[in-house]
Amino acid sequence: MKPTLKNYFLLITGLMAGVLLSIGHGVFAEREASQATLPVEELRIFSDVFGRIKNDYVVEVDDKELIENAIRGMLTGLDPHSSYLDAEQFTDLQVGTTGQFGGLGIEVGMEDGFVKVIAPIDDTPAQRAGVLAGDLVIRLDETPVKGMSLSDAVKIMRGDPGTDIVLTIVREGLDQPIKITITRDVIKVKSVRARMLDPGYGYLRISQFQSKSADNLVDAINDLKKENGGKLSGLVLDLRNNPGGVLNGAVAVSDAFLTKGMIVYTEGRIADSKLRFNATPDDILDGAPMVVLVNQGSASASEIVAGALQDHKRAIIMGTRTFGKGSVQTILPLSSDTALKLTTARYYTPSGRSIQAEGITPDIELQPVQVATVDRDIEPLKEVNLSNHLENGSKQKKAGKKDVEDAETSDPGKLLNDDYMLYEAQNLLKGLAILQARMQ
Repeated sequence: MKPTLKNYFLLITGLMAGVLLSIGHGVFAEREASQATLPVEELRIFSDVFGRIKNDYVVEVDDKELIENAIRGMLTGLDPHSSYLDAEQFTDLQVGTTGQFGGLGIEVGMEDGFVKVIAPIDDTPAQRAGVLAGDLVIRLDETPVKGMSLSDAVKIMRGDPGTDIVLTIVREGLDQPIKITITRDVIKVKSVRARMLDPGYGYLRISQFQSKSADNLVDAINDLKKENGGKLSGLVLDLRNNPGGVLNGAVAVSDAFLTKGMIVYTEGRIADSKLRFNATPDDILDGAPMVVLVNQGSASASEIVAGALQDHKRAIIMGTRTFGKGSVQTILPLSSDTALKLTTARYYTPSGRSIQAEGITPDIELQPVQVATVDRDIEPLKEVNLSNHLENGSKQKKAGKKDVEDAETSDPGKLLNDDYMLYEAQNLLKGLAILQARMQ
């Protein structure tokens, strides 16, 4: 088991429609104010506007509210992920890595003035209600989203567990908007889930990168090994609809499968934004083949893992092109209860690829489809059905019906119907394991 990496105070995720506004962890770095020359003329105009609002606006506005709104507007104009955190939002941020919060359970951002769903979180009200990655939310109950800030939209989506909210959603492929009613709940995120697909072949899903995701992953894989009675022949790592999380979680998960080389590096304008993360020896799978599943809801930390494993040729990436969030946010406290979440760097895969606005292109592109097995009324004719056919001649015991039943530990037809991508990943994984065994 590799040691857990320390936290590097960096966030690589969007906004959470619950108590969280951004998932982060640890101590927040202090920075000295820039000594750059102040734009005097522009500040004079700002001061004039401030004065006009104070004197002429239809209702009296508090100075603090005006200044905070000005800061929010300044940050909103930079990029979708930089923001001002007031006392409530800053507190939410600091409790974010507990894996428990209230709300709907969706990771969201802004696109064209609307709230865009980056990904629903596993086993949450939003996922159970049918919210999908890529959905655009245009109304919250009867309130239009257009013109609303993301933080204001998130506040509306929050609420007491047990209360309902109606999301009006525009979805690609549908002619008309749809309405989805979601009952708010306390969200408890279990970061890592694992199970056996077939003897020797494990399945591990990471729904969100938390500070302890790598430790949970190691424990889960060790449990799979025990269940299998030894080492695994292969693993499917499912990162679909994983919206990201903390940087150290993504680095440590990648490190679990790599024995050397760079995992990810970041580049920005200031010295602290230039970081390099390298793998340490030991592969928890001992070189067994891997298939990584991704889709358009795989963002940020998920893309770091997929990009590192792809560049090092450690895994086959399968699915659809990922979300394309390749930027790093740093938390800069402004006071004891407020902070700035500022984009300070881009991250790059080991080969130097920037994922920002591009995403990870899978090695094998596979669209989510539903496929059903064909029911046959009459079995096809085989040699064994012919009269006077020759016996096999082998001295090995012929498998009987019960032997075949005992050998079947999963229902391929059910997996084919429920999750076609996973079904194909399992088939590919078996092929890789067979090829690897023959080459030894």
